[in-house]
Amino acid sequence: FLQSLMIGLSFESDVSIIKRATALEYKLHRLIVNKEDFIAYIQYEINILELIKKRRAVSVSPFQYLIIKNIEAQLKWNTSLTCVVFHQDDVQLWLSHVAFCKKWGTKGQISKVFSTMLAIHPDKPALWIMAAKSELEDRDSSESARHLFLRALRFHPNNKKVYQEYFRMELLHCEKLRKQKQELERFSPEILSGKLVEVVYRDATGKIKEAAFVISLLNIAAIFDFTKQLQDSILQDLQTNYTEDSVTWDFMAKRELDAPGAGEELQSAKGRASDINRREERCCQVYEEGVKSLNTESMWTCYVAFCLERQKRKTNVQELKEQRQERLLGVLHRAHDGSLLKEDYYKNWLQILLSSGDAEGAASVAMAATQRYSQSVSVWSLSLQTLIQLGSADVGKLFQDALTHVDPKESLPLWQLQVQWSVANQSPEETEAVFKRGLLSAVPAVAMEMKAAYLDWSHTTGGYKKETPKMNNLRDYYERALQEFGSSDDDLWLAYIQEELGPLGQPQNCSKIHWRAMKFLEGESVERFTSKYTLHQTGHI
Repeated sequence: FLQSLMIGLSFESDVSIIKRATALEYKLHRLIVNKEDFIAYIQYEINILELIKKRRAVSVSPFQYLIIKNIEAQLKWNTSLTCVVFHQDDVQLWLSHVAFCKKWGTKGQISKVFSTMLAIHPDKPALWIMAAKSELEDRDSSESARHLFLRALRFHPNNKKVYQEYFRMELLHCEKLRKQKQELERFSPEILSGKLVEVVYRDATGKIKEAAFVISLLNIAAIFDFTKQLQDSILQDLQTNYTEDSVTWDFMAKRELDAPGAGEELQSAKGRASDINRREERCCQVYEEGVKSLNTESMWTCYVAFCLERQKRKTNVQELKEQRQERLLGVLHRAHDGSLLKEDYYKNWLQILLSSGDAEGAASVAMAATQRYSQSVSVWSLSLQTLIQLGSADVGKLFQDALTHVDPKESLPLWQLQVQWSVANQSPEETEAVFKRGLLSAVPAVAMEMKAAYLDWSHTTGGYKKETPKMNNLRDYYERALQEFGSSDDDLWLAYIQEELGPLGQPQNCSKIHWRAMKFLEGESVERFTSKYTLHQTGHI
């Protein structure tokens, strides 16, 4: 092989190439051969193939063919040995072999590679699909592709993707036969009209009874121009057997958008807007039927999502813009009245009301949202921000209501929002009272955040430094925090010492705090505290 390779290349660097190839070959004859050794050897030969091809600028030569067969042999040995014995899950190695066969014109080997691979990996639907597609596209064999899909379904009888691709394959086969007009006599009318496709459809939907799956098959069928009868049949099935699924109503409603236009009207912007509005109204009529038949949150969600998507579309026609907004607000209100409006849509609702200047409506919706989702931190935050923006006098009380309803472990955003609001709108005494309540929280994250915020606020406003009793309060807060975090939070001990070293502190307390810190801290916290305390003592922090 190496001598033939030299003849095939015939250039000055033959010797170095042979040395490199020989070195790689030696590795393959060791007692223990790594997968990486095979890959390195194969990649080197592929590189040589590329080089020969560039120099000769012609199709595959005898020398290239020799290399190709050698690589195939190595790949075959490698995949069978390593995948079966050592690397059974190495699918990528199999796929590399397939890619090589495709690139270098040895497609006859592909079926054998896939066959061996599927014997080892029958549990991977994607590989069955790839193998079937290869039979159809590379070998032009719909019969082999069909056989593979049927075998795949024995292993994966309820796999949607396998059925979808099998369905698509039968349609492609039917389309191909219809185009080969000179051979039409050889095939029965049933095959040409897609009867086999209908068989696949009935089998698939008999096993997978989901509206979304039926719609996916309908969308595949719609790609082909000879499937009108099949599409009508699928639509009938959808409307007869899947009306208990909101996906069906959503799909049927949106189909109205594709209805034909109104001819001459479409010549002007206003005419086009009028036509769009009519089609959107027809969609809404279907949604109305849907919510009457299926009064569920998922059905209303589909309806609201459609109206919201249309409302967000840009238009220069003010009348259409107003009609879309009015339609959306009406649907939002009705869904809310039925307690079937999803949490996320209250934000959209409030944004629309605020942008249109309806302060009263926004305040009403904000309050209603907190009643509907009284345990949701995000709803309370959104509603409180809205009421703060509107200058509501009830905000202070509502913060207390919010904190009694939500999970304390999730309440930090509400505490942070309350502090921001209090600093901007209340007296220092009232703000300090908010901080005190937060510092008493049983949730460590809340207590620590409130402590840090309280210190910042106090330094900024004068806070506790205005009078000594407030320093005593701060000591109480530190002591309470240390009960919770004294064994691990070295920064808390250091902050306590720094406070006592401040203008209103008592420096004589520092040695006692230091002794307690060394006693209570555990593990690496002791070392961190000692290091930081030393730096502080020497003036470096």
